[in-house]
Amino acid sequence: MRRRRTRETGAVDNNPIALEPNNMSHHPHAVHYPPAIAAADFTDAQTALAQVQAIYAAAIAHLRNKLDAFIAGTLPPGRVRACYPVVRVRIASVVRPDSRLAYGFVAAPGVYETTLTRPDLFAHYLHAQFELLLANHGGTLEIAVGEQPIPLHFSVDGQAHVEGQLSLEQRQQLRDVFDLPDLAAMDDGIANGTHETPEGQPLPLALFTAPRIDYSLHRLQHYTGTDPSHFQNFVLFTNYQFYVDEFVRMAQALMAKPDSADGDPAYAAFVEPGNVVTRRASGTAAVHTSGQPPARLPQMPAYHLVMPDHSGITLVNIGVGPANAKTITDHIAVLRPHAWIMLGHCAGLRNSQRLGDYVLAHGYVREDHVLDEELPLWVPIPPLAEVQQALEGAVADITQQHGYELKRVLRTGTVASTDNRNWELLPYPGPDRRFSQSRAIALDMESATVAANGFRFRVPYGTLLCVSDKPLHGELKLPGMADQFYRQQVEQHLRIGLRAIARLRQQSMGRLHSRKLRSFDEVAFQ
Repeated sequence: MRRRRTRETGAVDNNPIALEPNNMSHHPHAVHYPPAIAAADFTDAQTALAQVQAIYAAAIAHLRNKLDAFIAGTLPPGRVRACYPVVRVRIASVVRPDSRLAYGFVAAPGVYETTLTRPDLFAHYLHAQFELLLANHGGTLEIAVGEQPIPLHFSVDGQAHVEGQLSLEQRQQLRDVFDLPDLAAMDDGIANGTHETPEGQPLPLALFTAPRIDYSLHRLQHYTGTDPSHFQNFVLFTNYQFYVDEFVRMAQALMAKPDSADGDPAYAAFVEPGNVVTRRASGTAAVHTSGQPPARLPQMPAYHLVMPDHSGITLVNIGVGPANAKTITDHIAVLRPHAWIMLGHCAGLRNSQRLGDYVLAHGYVREDHVLDEELPLWVPIPPLAEVQQALEGAVADITQQHGYELKRVLRTGTVASTDNRNWELLPYPGPDRRFSQSRAIALDMESATVAANGFRFRVPYGTLLCVSDKPLHGELKLPGMADQFYRQQVEQHLRIGLRAIARLRQQSMGRLHSRKLRSFDEVAFQ
């Protein structure tokens, strides 16, 4: 017998577990595992990925089969358990042939590992990470069954409701039979730079453990109304429904064009909440739509212009406020997107600005407060040159203003984000003085949060806002004025965002994923 570690940080479970689980079927404290799969070493990324997929598939099939039997009234003698696959590497040398890349290597010799989940969804990503590790450090990848249990809720389809099929007595028995989600295994210590590996335990290989990823995948379905598999590698966030309306209009027009139309991006489908999929017309074939719209929109609906290689565009309406901005970026981060950009409206703080002018953020005043514990205020949030250049170039492309003339419509500067929607009502001088001292040129409620979480999770970020009012100078949004302004500006602003992503898409991922987002002892996985 041995004592089993319940999580990668080394916590010990006092329930003894036999070395031969298949011989325990009649023991009152038996733990029923899937058929054993031995650990193996690989020097090829594709075969290593295939082994991960085989381990995960066996684990999920085991849990689902036992759950079906449990629902049917068969109570197994003991616990049912399946564990996540792990990848483990032993690094003897950190000498690399190419020091320009921001990921794919470790900083010091040692043993590194991480749990893995959804190798179907992350197949391309995992293959790329495996290849880089082998190229940069040589050696082998050890693929094995880990010791972190897969919670039952993470083994079923994201839209399934386990408890809804169970009686009250079965719901009470569930915890005694299956492993349920354990929040202690899902913290963000690795990403936050606060994780300390216990003596003798492997060092982390990725920012997120498998349970943390699974948790976010289920949350994404809940908050956005779409399956995580539809999310694309370039993400736009907005705080107004007007942008969604225009995005849907553009997407539907694209879908109606045959895929051979000259000059159109190679978008294959458009996905809306409820997993409503509209596939692009092809030749003489008409547009085809499947899925069912939800009875009501989710809290932060997502819309996806899909490319086969996931290099399309996802737009999420995060609504108003930094809490929403943090929530959705916490979860999208596990998908490891190539970039996310905030497109929204802001208050212009300078008298020289006009309604409809654009603001390209190169710094942030963080008065949103939602990330103060995870990312202290003394941490700078730097602009990323690749994203800044793409956004500025996109404004020039769409407005046809170039060089010095571009300053007529675009201003670069500091954006302040506040969690107080009625900041204008605070006693004078209140925040006005602070914003002036910070050289802020615009104010909103979400941009600093989106950028700070991009910094925290190593996701390239940017912000391009549009001035919709100037409260410090008496220019407030009145209903009639606002409607006219939105009609005029939203279409152009959105086209600028799409153009910026087209520019970013042309760059190599090695350039886009900047080294300036990496910490001293950075994990290898991007």
